[in-house]
Amino acid sequence: MADVLTLVFRTFGSRADVKKDLKAVCWSAGSSRALVVGEWSVCGSLLLLAAATAAAHMGSKVMFFTQTQIQSLPVSLQRLFSSLSPDSLKKIKFCYPRTVEELLQQVAALHESAHISPTPPSLIIVDRMEGYLRGPAGGSHTTLHSGEQSCAAHLSALLCDTAAFFSRILEQRGSNLGPCRVIAAFQPESDTGQSSVESSATDPVLDVLDRYFQVRCTLDRDRSYDAVAAGAQEAWHIYLSGTGITEASCSTDKLGSAQEWQVITRQDGFIEFKMSVKDDSSV
Repeated sequence: MADVLTLVFRTFGSRADVKKDLKAVCWSAGSSRALVVGEWSVCGSLLLLAAATAAAHMGSKVMFFTQTQIQSLPVSLQRLFSSLSPDSLKKIKFCYPRTVEELLQQVAALHESAHISPTPPSLIIVDRMEGYLRGPAGGSHTTLHSGEQSCAAHLSALLCDTAAFFSRILEQRGSNLGPCRVIAAFQPESDTGQSSVESSATDPVLDVLDRYFQVRCTLDRDRSYDAVAAGAQEAWHIYLSGTGITEASCSTDKLGSAQEWQVITRQDGFIEFKMSVKDDSSV
């Protein structure tokens, strides 16, 4: 799976052995692009966690593109961010292009700045991609047309080309930060009552995005009794899929091979990740 997301799950996992086993993460160039699919509120929190974790634990310089300026962190993330070094958070640069044209220009401009920057970005994040693809209104229920699909391909191809460009520079400079990774978030069109998994299956733009992103990270709200009984304010299932899962699975332990997780936000604002692993003892 995409290594940055793996590191987030391990770092903020509920099990002590997850936190002790950070070095076991496999950094695989074959799965360096991940698409986070689900409601924008939880996807946005996951992207912020990915940016902070990459900067703090990997030393990555992060470019974070989003339409809406981030005035304050969600309550669920404030406690987690307070434990991170202020110097590491300075490695994150937020950019606020308003339209897809501005986003394309700013991503393309990264090529020019790479030659004068002492440390090129090794993580590029695009928040709420659907807002750029569906025009200024940014409505999540606007009908997708072939124009949006073509634009999705253009933007995805540029992100992949930019990441490959930075990866070559990082390799040439002997940096251990490469390859450059890309994480984008997309909220599919959905009808009331549909899960993220069901709605994403009927969203045509995802067929385009899947050609460029090897890992799909789908977040689906957990409304089960167990989640309520655990005292969770919100609970989400995280499903990992795509060709990059197999390519990146270089670890045989359960932590390295888990393809399903759960993220829980408690009433006190505390957030944690739990992995879902099948119990083979009963087989």
